[in-house]
Amino acid sequence: MVILGIAVYFAVLLILAVPVGRYLHDVFEGGVRWLQPVERLLLRIAGPAADGEQDWRGYFRAMLMISVIGTVLTYLALRWQGQSPDLAFNTANSFVTNTNWQAYSGETLSYFAQIVLMIQQFISPAIGMAFAIAFIRALVAQRQTLGNFYRDLVRALIYVFLPLTVVGAVLLVALGVPETFGPAVLAHTLGGALQLIDRGPVAAFEAIKMIGTNGGGFFNANSAHPFENPSGLSDILEILMMSILPTALVFTFGRYAKSRRQAWVIAGVTLLLYAAGIATVYGAEAAGNPLLHIVGANWVGKEVRFGIGDSALFSTATTAYTTGAVNNFHDSLTPLGGLVPMLFMFLNLVFGGKGAGLVNILMMVVITVFIAGLMVGRTPEFLGKKIEAKEIRLAVVAMLMHPLLILAPTAFALVHAVGTSAILNSGFHGISEVIYAYASAAANNGSAFAGLGGNTPFYNITLGVVIVLGRYLSVAAMLAMAGSLASKRIVPASAGTLATDSWTFAFVYLGVVMIVAALTFFPALALGPIAEQLAMVVH
Repeated sequence: MVILGIAVYFAVLLILAVPVGRYLHDVFEGGVRWLQPVERLLLRIAGPAADGEQDWRGYFRAMLMISVIGTVLTYLALRWQGQSPDLAFNTANSFVTNTNWQAYSGETLSYFAQIVLMIQQFISPAIGMAFAIAFIRALVAQRQTLGNFYRDLVRALIYVFLPLTVVGAVLLVALGVPETFGPAVLAHTLGGALQLIDRGPVAAFEAIKMIGTNGGGFFNANSAHPFENPSGLSDILEILMMSILPTALVFTFGRYAKSRRQAWVIAGVTLLLYAAGIATVYGAEAAGNPLLHIVGANWVGKEVRFGIGDSALFSTATTAYTTGAVNNFHDSLTPLGGLVPMLFMFLNLVFGGKGAGLVNILMMVVITVFIAGLMVGRTPEFLGKKIEAKEIRLAVVAMLMHPLLILAPTAFALVHAVGTSAILNSGFHGISEVIYAYASAAANNGSAFAGLGGNTPFYNITLGVVIVLGRYLSVAAMLAMAGSLASKRIVPASAGTLATDSWTFAFVYLGVVMIVAALTFFPALALGPIAEQLAMVVH
């Protein structure tokens, strides 16, 4: 039954992703006619900067400026609401970068603060999507510019995230998620006690949280809270919400490249990774923990209304799509079950978030083209553009930034008391908690092994810095690469051109991805979840 449910999920995802991918292409290449007056009004408000085209430097400066303004305003709002300077620094950077790491309980914030964060949940994914579209343009056409950031941002907001959020919120309300600005309710429990029940504009927050692959919870329990995720049906809907846009962007790329086959090859190999992750997590959680001397699945930290299957699917999806929402306690996953979410954040390209995930996929495609071309003596070309030393240097810089931002602060945290004092579990699992935290920050994911007491000045500041660098260093390198590719002449394919739309190339790409992951992250995995798994089964 679980396998059938997951198969139906994949079928629905692909049925929706293809037309949505076509819609996204049409949006960024002309907009939607009935909303064009709104677009023109917003661009007029933006002023002269929204006119004309931008090279990669202008595009990046505009992106950075919007992000800096958002960070400052969000920080000030959170300080006004009483958050400490280090926590406000962490939270502001987290929401502006689409990470949504939360070192606080959502219930502690006012509706005003929640709405300030919700605004960033719209803007940050729109920035990511604009980034992806700019990179695609550089790949598929000969032009000196990447488009206009402000125009792309406005189109992402009014044509994609606003209408999808309205639809998603209405569906969630219908399924039992509250949407109100009324105060908390004082209720009499069946046991005769009084209980204060928090509520709020949860449906809208939840909808953009999932559609924008944000992940921040209105409540501390996130999508395990019955007001955020009341039933199995709402659970599947939320998984689809977080899946649809990153998957659709692959088909948007195929439409830009005028190669449906290229899109299906990329989608196919990525879906293979995704399905393997789901199967591994489900198998590990269904097998349970032999140290507990209980026959059956590992139900610790899971909601009965979702079951093992939905919990495994959600845990895998939230890290594959770098959303960060959780419907179960990741800290209580079996070691092998926790390894997969960690690995997916290490890879950061099993679809990834809407925008940066696709660019990471294309980055590894470019690296694979270069390596494979040299190995077989073929011209390193992708979509008719030659891949030369400059592009490879920038791609490698972007690729190596990710493990550096995870492993360096993890090592520091594990050898200094300021880091180890917040670890609530000893042994291999404690190591996993720290690795997971920095992987989540660098991947702009936001989920956590909650056994780490992360609300300390050390973790708030270091995770906040990793969040910012994880977002903008790779974006700068990939936009510079886009600028280099944009002006290159497109050359016709020849007998010496390496075909990238074949399944042979897909498996070479998969091999390169796994080799790079093993070389950079295997020691960290060996010290954390692998060692813990061995300790669990060899006892």
